[in-house]
Amino acid sequence: MDRPLTSFSHGAGCACKLSPQDLGEVLERLGPTPQRADVVVATDTKDDAAVYRLPDGTGLIQTVDFFTPIVDDPFDWGRVAAANAISDVYAMGGRPILALNLVAWPVDDLPLDLLARVLEGGAKVADEAGAAVVGGHSIHDPEPKYGMAVTGLVALERLVRNSTAPAGARLFLTKPLGVGMITTGIKRGVATDDQARAAVDLMATLNGPASEAMVEAGAEAATDVTGYGLLGHLLEMLEASRVAAEIDAGAVPVLAGALDLARAGVIAGGTRRNRSFVDPHVAWGDLDDAERFVLADAQTSGGLLIAASEDRADALAAGFRERAVVAAEIGRTTEGTPGRITVRGRLSSG
Repeated sequence: MDRPLTSFSHGAGCACKLSPQDLGEVLERLGPTPQRADVVVATDTKDDAAVYRLPDGTGLIQTVDFFTPIVDDPFDWGRVAAANAISDVYAMGGRPILALNLVAWPVDDLPLDLLARVLEGGAKVADEAGAAVVGGHSIHDPEPKYGMAVTGLVALERLVRNSTAPAGARLFLTKPLGVGMITTGIKRGVATDDQARAAVDLMATLNGPASEAMVEAGAEAATDVTGYGLLGHLLEMLEASRVAAEIDAGAVPVLAGALDLARAGVIAGGTRRNRSFVDPHVAWGDLDDAERFVLADAQTSGGLLIAASEDRADALAAGFRERAVVAAEIGRTTEGTPGRITVRGRLSSG
């Protein structure tokens, strides 16, 4: 293949998502959607997945995610896309059981053996998660895309939502930020090999152990950090939970080199849209423009953002250590204007 995979995409990974503003406008035009009584979680709180109550009381989790090539290696793209799609089930405290492949492929421009490698990467990660890949759907498309529709199960009494964070909860983040800066750097040919490998390894890492620790500790709320960035997904959690938050920027982990890339202007369009979305809700403090973009950076297969009250947070931290999950405590929720975010301190350069 003469052209790298990422040259076929207009954007990298989850940075391709519709902006929160555009998506909100579309959903507003649709108006409220009546739900059946057994629908436990739908679109109203902008949660990570839908949840339906089965006859035995178990919750069935349903989610879907796909995107354009985020790296040039097809196997790695498949791994990352699968981990990203499965993450929504983990964010709800669930266990993935089934997956369906979603494929768009330019058959006249890219060989089918590359597609096979994408699917092999996805199957490998699904197998690691304990989910069976049982089929899918494919179409012709000049821009390649890949992802999965994933089904999971959860005990409803252990379901974790994004809308139930209490004031005074401690906030934990289970993966560093900066993936969007680095994958944009890969696409522009300015990311180093070490930066690219670190980003791929991070994105292909499943959030299963972090989810297990969260459920075991009884954490009150969670979301995964993907296309809308840390502050975008935090904003959705805060608005749904009717609380505010304070973030310690110095405690937020960042991939090595990501802040330097941001200062060099290597910033995805999705990240710029995220920044515009959160700006009215954030008191940035002493952060410069590059630091602000990192906190709004569009992540792909990012970590879990978990809110745990004071009496559960230590158990959560212990659960992370037992499972070798490297998590950072980055702030806490507070009483105040719902969705208001106050940032203190400065980012570390990583």
